[in-house]
Amino acid sequence: MAIAAAANENLAHISNVLIYSAMAVYTLAFLAHIAEWVFGSRSAVGRTAAAITTRAGAARAAAGGAGAQGGGTAVLERPKVVTRAATGSRDVPDGPGAAGTSEKGDVYGRIAVSLTVLSFLLHAGSVLTRALSVERAPWGNMYEFSTTFGMTVVGVYLGLLAFKKNVRWLGLPLTTTILLDLGLAVSVLYTESDQLVPALHSYWLWIHVSCAILSGAALWVGACSTLLFLFRDGYEARLVEGRTDAGLRRHLDELPQDRKYARFKAKLALRTDDPMSRLPSAATLDKLAYRVNATVFPLWTFTIVAGAIWAEAAWGRYWGWDPKEVWSFITWVAYACYLHARATAGWKGRKAAYIALAAFGCYLFNYYGVNIFVTGKHSYAGV
Repeated sequence: MAIAAAANENLAHISNVLIYSAMAVYTLAFLAHIAEWVFGSRSAVGRTAAAITTRAGAARAAAGGAGAQGGGTAVLERPKVVTRAATGSRDVPDGPGAAGTSEKGDVYGRIAVSLTVLSFLLHAGSVLTRALSVERAPWGNMYEFSTTFGMTVVGVYLGLLAFKKNVRWLGLPLTTTILLDLGLAVSVLYTESDQLVPALHSYWLWIHVSCAILSGAALWVGACSTLLFLFRDGYEARLVEGRTDAGLRRHLDELPQDRKYARFKAKLALRTDDPMSRLPSAATLDKLAYRVNATVFPLWTFTIVAGAIWAEAAWGRYWGWDPKEVWSFITWVAYACYLHARATAGWKGRKAAYIALAAFGCYLFNYYGVNIFVTGKHSYAGV
């Protein structure tokens, strides 16, 4: 029987130094992305609103011209029922991105991406040296899983940028999430570099957990796109109705003081309309979220299957209704419901988006909630 090697304390220390260094650079990238949004141009609001107004005016003019050519015969038109436009039917163009049309904002955005690349390299170095310090996969406990998960999320983001995808608007929520993830990892979840319990000494550790990490990283992109889709969809609805900028201010002035919730929503919209105008259209965000979730769903399915095979090898049964197994299955069902709803008439758009966010919430609870608050056979993965 092979004896596990003792942890290399020097490499473990280097790993800790690198993760703190990565956090420092991520903070600089976070500040650079804030500057990108702050110095970004507001001109996108005017262009988008003008495009919609021009199309609407042309449609009204065409209708009026047709009526004028009809001679003296009066035609009674059916009263129109005004409803909220369905997602993707508004023909609203994509926003110009976080920097808008501002050269200064674009410079800060490029600096932020460069800093993100540097912090990713430091982050990857930390994960690698942690693995070398114990000569095993660097995801044997919650601390290691969290750091590797954060690295993978950043890797997915940088990969999309490398393939010329317009996702730089993800930079600010990305760096915010990574700083929260790593801050929680080093302050609450930290575990000294050490060997694993016997049940984890298996090649399935590489297969099962790596698939879970990659799935979670992709699902984060889908969840972030879904959340921003909800905000952008509300902005586009107000844009079509003429309730942005001056129109929204008039609407706020007309609201009675006792309608506090409505006034709160109007004030929130005033503060978010500018950044929302720079995002991709609601249809684009919805399509991105769907494609990501649909692509990663088979991988999450394989993660559960691989876990069941490993459970049979380690514990002598494929399925035992352990809390981790149950919540992995609940997460799978939630995403299956989302994919089904996304393909069902009447459930597209906001309804499906709410299901997607609930599904990602199940994924988060499966990791943090189950590992920290629930006792089961996966408890050795705790803090």
